[in-house]
Formats: sequence, C-alpha cells, structure tokens
Amino acid sequence: MKYLGSCLCGEVTYEIEGDFEKFYLCHCERCRKDTGSAHAANLFSSTAKLRWLSGQEKSKTFNFRSEGHIKSFCTNCGSALPNIQMDGKLLVVPAGSIDSDISIKPQGHIYYANKANWDNELEKVPKFEELPNE
Repeated sequence: MKYLGSCLCGEVTYEIEGDFEKFYLCHCERCRKDTGSAHAANLFSSTAKLRWLSGQEKSKTFNFRSEGHIKSFCTNCGSALPNIQMDGKLLVVPAGSIDSDISIKPQGHIYYANKANWDNELEKVPKFEELPNE
C-alpha cells in the first residue's frame, strides 16, 4: 500500500509505502496535551517506509523529557507528522495527517483509565454537518 500525507499548511508532504500493523486511540495525558483532544489516533508499522516529498526541514521532533513520548510536527502550522522511533524500528503516523483512505480501523483505546472526565458517551452528543448558527 501507498499512502500520501501532509500537514495543514501543505508545506510538508510525505509518502508511506507498506502496511500498518496497529492503530490505537491513546487517552494518556501526554497524547491529550499533544492533540488538544480526547485522544491521539496513531498508526504503527515496523515494516512501512517513510519518504518525505517536501518540507522535511520543517518537521521538528519533540521527545518529552527523553522518556519516549515523541511527537513530530510542522514548525509552520503545528500539525502532527510521522516519526521514527525505537532506533528506527517503529514508524508512528498520526492518522489525521494521512490524506489517503486508510483500510485499517482502530484496534483499541489505550490508557483508557486516563481519559478526560468529559470523554463519556460522546456518540450521544448532537452531530452537525458544519458549525451551528446557535
């Protein structure tokens, strides 16, 4: 499989060739801070290859306290970007940065005990096609 991805401003583009083995929604406090949301949505592969198409120099990697919580992002718009971890053995890709369709579905919620207190029964919250006028 080939996947294309980019940041919000479009300065950074990339291609992934290969398959993803895992897809998790992480509710840990660090991932919630990274995303500003209920959870991060990350794809993992030990075999896929990342190729930067443009803007690689605008990709910065942050390793929180060198403890292994790693996030890469565009220095222009702040969008999450792929990174390689575990001494080159693991490719981690923020699912929202991929522009192509993804065939794999999330396989689970991880660090669920750390979820935000407002992250309950979100499927019951009203749904709108765009920003409501209320």
